[in-house]
Amino acid sequence: MTEETRVENASEAWLTDPTIFAVNRVPAHSEHRYYAHMPQGDERSDLRQSLDGEWRVEVVQASDIDFHEEPFVAENFDDSAFERIQVPGHLQTAGLMNHKYVNIQYPWDGHENPLEPNVPESNHVALYRRKFTVSDRLAGAKAAGGTVSIVFHGMATAIYVWVNGLFAGYGEDGFTPNEFDVTDLLHDGENVVAVACYEYSSASWLEDQDFWRLHGLFRSVELAAQPHVHIDNMQIETDYDAKTGTASFDAVLSVRNAADAATISATLKDADGDVVWQTAHCVDGRTSISSGSLQDVTPWSAENPALYELDVIIIDHAGNIAEVAVQRIGFRRFRIEDGIMTINGRRIVFKGADRHEFDAKRGRAITKQDMIDDVMFCKRHNINAIRTSHYPNQDYWYELCDEYGIYLIDETNLETHGSWCLPGDVLTEETAVPGSKPQWEGACVDRVNSMMRRDYNHPSVLIWSLGNESYAGDVFRAMYRHAHDIDPNRPVHYEGVTHNRDYDDVSDIETHMYVHADAVEEYLKNDPKKPYLLCEYMHAMGNSVGNMDEYTALERYPHYQGGFIWDFIDQAILARQSDGTERLCYGGDFGDRPSDYEFSGDGLVFADRRPTPKAQEVKQLYANVHLDVTESGVVVRNDNLFTSTGGYVFALRVLADGEPVWQSDRRFDVPANETASFAIDWPVDQYRADAKELVLEVSQRLAEPTDWAPAGYELSFGQAVIDGMRPMAEAKKPIDGVVTVGRWNAGVQGSGREMLFSRTQGGMVSYAFDGREFVLRRPTITTFRALTDNDRGAGHGFERVQWLGAGRYARCVGNEIEQVDDDTLKATYVYELATPQRTRVTVAYTADTTGRVNLRVNYPGKEGELPTMPAFGIEWALPVEYSRLRFFGAGPEETYRDRKHAKLGIWSTDAFADHAPYLMPQETGNHEEVRWAEITDGHGHGLRVNRAAGADPFAMSLQPYSSFMLEEAQHQDELPVPKHMFLRVLAAQMGVGGDDSWMSPVHPQYQIPADRPISLDVDLELI
Repeated sequence: MTEETRVENASEAWLTDPTIFAVNRVPAHSEHRYYAHMPQGDERSDLRQSLDGEWRVEVVQASDIDFHEEPFVAENFDDSAFERIQVPGHLQTAGLMNHKYVNIQYPWDGHENPLEPNVPESNHVALYRRKFTVSDRLAGAKAAGGTVSIVFHGMATAIYVWVNGLFAGYGEDGFTPNEFDVTDLLHDGENVVAVACYEYSSASWLEDQDFWRLHGLFRSVELAAQPHVHIDNMQIETDYDAKTGTASFDAVLSVRNAADAATISATLKDADGDVVWQTAHCVDGRTSISSGSLQDVTPWSAENPALYELDVIIIDHAGNIAEVAVQRIGFRRFRIEDGIMTINGRRIVFKGADRHEFDAKRGRAITKQDMIDDVMFCKRHNINAIRTSHYPNQDYWYELCDEYGIYLIDETNLETHGSWCLPGDVLTEETAVPGSKPQWEGACVDRVNSMMRRDYNHPSVLIWSLGNESYAGDVFRAMYRHAHDIDPNRPVHYEGVTHNRDYDDVSDIETHMYVHADAVEEYLKNDPKKPYLLCEYMHAMGNSVGNMDEYTALERYPHYQGGFIWDFIDQAILARQSDGTERLCYGGDFGDRPSDYEFSGDGLVFADRRPTPKAQEVKQLYANVHLDVTESGVVVRNDNLFTSTGGYVFALRVLADGEPVWQSDRRFDVPANETASFAIDWPVDQYRADAKELVLEVSQRLAEPTDWAPAGYELSFGQAVIDGMRPMAEAKKPIDGVVTVGRWNAGVQGSGREMLFSRTQGGMVSYAFDGREFVLRRPTITTFRALTDNDRGAGHGFERVQWLGAGRYARCVGNEIEQVDDDTLKATYVYELATPQRTRVTVAYTADTTGRVNLRVNYPGKEGELPTMPAFGIEWALPVEYSRLRFFGAGPEETYRDRKHAKLGIWSTDAFADHAPYLMPQETGNHEEVRWAEITDGHGHGLRVNRAAGADPFAMSLQPYSSFMLEEAQHQDELPVPKHMFLRVLAAQMGVGGDDSWMSPVHPQYQIPADRPISLDVDLELI
């Protein structure tokens, strides 16, 4: 059925007919602004009227609707019994339908087994109604021979629309506009629009994305009037020749009723409003405007998103303005040259993330402020690219990316993962939708077309994507050809061809998901023909993003052009519980079955848009300026494509044992794509004698405020650590005290402190100062950590189950307590780990009358077939008031063996802030490279842990919950009200991984071999 055929009556059969996806829909077109007069400032088009706000709605079974006699569409229908709902919004977030989350499988699987293109019998439809009066502006345009349409910018999954009881149209693909001409359906006074929004249609087979299955009118609805003479579509092609420094643009304008227009003029203005170029000539239905060669034009890039405004004015035969159309454009050339993607002549590296439109309260009905927050997070964390996974986003997002400078892969609303993939990643080509099935070709090509027509003019859109995880087939070849028919310049991306190489011609880019870095390198080293892109990598589920540096290291290969981290935001729904509290919920929490549970918690930001600790690593590894600090200076490598470092401030600091003792600001001007060395006269000799170690630091900072960060904001840093001359531990000063060796216990008193060691309890049972006790139960050996999402996915729990209780249930099989001298006591305990090997671990305390205790925990290593160890050290329950943490180590956020591109310094936090609220509770709060840590109460009293003389830095965390509490809980609100604080001091903890969350283990170099000795050596003191 063609869009030109006007259909007067709705048919239920369309729901299950994949060849019918749009009835009476206005052809897709650009979303340029237009006016019936000269606009003033930045005013919105006065020919649009919002229908957002309160609507009436009732949700019923689809089987209850009779398309031949449906009363709810009538103007005089009494909808007073209907619910009230806000548009934009979801039926689920309004409490009118149940939340459902699945990843690959279709949500009806098991309840029913419909065959494509059919839909489940249990199918809901939401009956929406709204009354409105056409504004004077729109009515005036209509009276002057113009038209009025109703536009649904986003809905799920299929809609039928009536205005004043008359059928307006039917549409699918709810992530691009469904627009219907309602000029002849409107009348004076109050009008009524009625919408039947279906949960399932044949379109549901094409929309099996890994997201919450949310329905309703979730983007804006509006009326849009078009003047009698109207530019229906603007397709603008810009170019920039980096060799000559010249730019140009060509615009093709589709003009409605062009015979009633006399002339058309076009003016190009820069950001200051100054005219750069202009022309005027006659109008026809397809009017072409070419700028010719333009001089002194600033090209557009993410580094400098220079925008120009093209104003097109149509004058009628009476000399009046018929219409003014406005489009912002950017001049840039994006091409694949010799197998490498380039922008303005320079090889590009995408430092990207995949982004769902999502909010914990509003679902996909996100606001402009949400989008502003997201783009600012990207800029502040050196993320230069977003893939619109897996559907076109709201118009405003593209405007922001044009303005702030974010590269986009614009992705078609298409994913059919569950149609061709069975458990265990078993492929079933014969059931693949769309595959090579001709009945699906029209709908899929239409989806590409709708996206491209709307978004074509945005300079931020560099690549078109044909969709996600939908296998391959002839339908994709048709989509690819259509995309290049419209746009011969932008490349087309589609990862699905990796499942069937007969369709390699469908993607201009070699694009993959979750391939390990070593496998990527094999491609890059073997005469690559296409540019390589990881459209998804670094599965950021829970505590993840380990070993990311292995991927950024691949940037040394020209054909490697970066990747997109999966994904941007945790998809979790904030829902009220039966007890009145609220919590972030994941799949299954709403009784939805089947469900893929917490698998939607993959974000670099939490569901409330707070940055996760993982973002710290991403920011440093994605930085464009790399600083290699040495004792003689700094090497600055500028990976920016066009921007020198001259506009930044470089803050220099010297830290003596973590404390800043010297600072200076410099300017280092390194051209783009170049590296330069700069000598720095560090005052090392001045501070080395009184420090155990010095940290030399160079920090790249904004010299001036931008629209996304204030002046002084840090973008990247580099550090070097050099040894000082001060001994690691000062000599013990004799202090009057008492050492007592009893029959059951031994103790040391001195300096107001007392330490007590039990022969029967197997360790230190008291460590007290001024009446404050710091040992509730003796510190225990730990060989375990609460499993991360990646641990669960890789089967670490199954493989390492013996370490779960090895330390917790270890038994003391021997002790030796001896008085070393008048001031010192040593208590050594031998434990057998609760494993079949019964490996013996020694825990030795050496206490003296200064109040200090040296704690040494030694694991000897055990030969044999043993799994690597998750962690090794001690876990110590402290009174709950000791919740504050100050430490000298890598920070400020949590770090791990494979995720510690962090800054060495002294950081202050507390156990609550250090507990990252991952969607599923798991290991969190670890800090690597720790020299010392202070655990204190609100008065500054507490415990200090120092690395012992000659010992390596240690890892530690302070949490309100024990490892086993974290392991047991399924949601954050299931964790108990804290009654204690839990200090973990570790010789080592394995990395967190990040290649994926379902198969890949932590890389071997970040694991802890069980056949090698491990030792924790720290000094304790009460403060």
